[in-house]
Amino acid sequence: MSKKLRTEAVDYLFDAILSLQNREECYTFFEDVCTVNELLSLSQRFEVAKMLRDQKTYLDIAEKTGASTATISRVNRSLNYGNDGYDMVFARIGNMDSEKEQG
Repeated sequence: MSKKLRTEAVDYLFDAILSLQNREECYTFFEDVCTVNELLSLSQRFEVAKMLRDQKTYLDIAEKTGASTATISRVNRSLNYGNDGYDMVFARIGNMDSEKEQG
């Protein structure tokens, strides 16, 4: 992670996010912290990443998500050359989904 990103202020924000206990608290917090467009952009990138991992084409992804090819390329670059953050979260979500199905 960039040294410019690792600041006390970012740590404080991440601590706040880590304190959230459920989806409703996430909605409450993120609606205050982000604009609607910022939140939708984040969720769009996450959906693009999942579709790329599922081997969908850029055309399919653009049609389903409305993301530009520039956004899709940027997310693809993060998936291939980033810090594996998407993969870490996808693995955890996959484990959560498996636990829900078994429970």
